[in-house]
This record gives sequence, structure tokens and C-alpha cells, in this order.
Amino acid sequence: MMTGQSMRQFIRHPTDIPIAIEKSQDDAATPTEEQATRLQNISSGGMCCTTSRPYPVREKVKVVIKAVVPPFEMIAEVMWCHYTSLGYEVGLSFLSLEDAYAARMVEQICHIEHYKREVYINEKRMLSGEEAAREWIEKYATEFPESDPGSQ
Repeated sequence: MMTGQSMRQFIRHPTDIPIAIEKSQDDAATPTEEQATRLQNISSGGMCCTTSRPYPVREKVKVVIKAVVPPFEMIAEVMWCHYTSLGYEVGLSFLSLEDAYAARMVEQICHIEHYKREVYINEKRMLSGEEAAREWIEKYATEFPESDPGSQ
């Protein structure tokens, strides 16, 4: 588990990707409650999202990002939860380096999808996923911070 470091020590990358949070159940026969939410930011240490209900600190939750294929799923731990005028902001910590690495790949895909939408809105150009990835890599890959697995 990635403990001992505050999520604020990691570089944040804003996103606008819809995600779902499910209560993590030990008993697979128990139905889980899924809550649609928005990812606020993601980093190599964890992620922050807004929800309509609070989550207890240290609760394990299943995070699902359906905007990528196949959907990204992982278990995370609630590190903090704060009430805001928009609901609750929930800080989630990745539980393993593998989850952090996978989330980093999802983060890049989210940036590319965001770029694809921005190009369409601002330039009225419809890009395929491959075209958007190629353009994003040419323009922004050098600015994308290197992941440092040793700092986890």
C-alpha cells in the first residue's frame, strides 16, 4: 500500500472523465452500490473525485473508468473526504505500484481523449483515436512528467 506520503506531494493532472465508485465487498454475493462521479485529478499516488455522498476514511472502494476499453478497474483506499458546495471530494490512494502504473496509462488516454474533444470544439476537426494520440504525443509527450516508481 502506498502510505506515508500525502497525495499533495504528487503532480496532479486534471481530467474530466466520468468514473464509477463501488463499495468494495468481501462477499461477492452482496450487491454493490455504484455511484457515478467525475474524476477531478489523477496522479501517480492516487486520484480525487467528486461524489454525492461521503465515504469513510480507510474504506476500500472499487474504481471503474469506463471511458477506456477495456474499462479500467482497481481497488483504492479512501484517504480523505471533504464536503464542498458541489457534494464531496474524495481522495483515493492506489494500493500497489501496478495500479499506479496502470492508472498512469489511463491518465494518458484521458489526456488524449480530452485533446480530441478540444480539437473538435475549437477547430471543428474530428480526429480518430489514433490521430489524436499521434498529435497529442507530438505536442505534449515531452511535457508529461516521468513516472518515478521509486518514489512510491
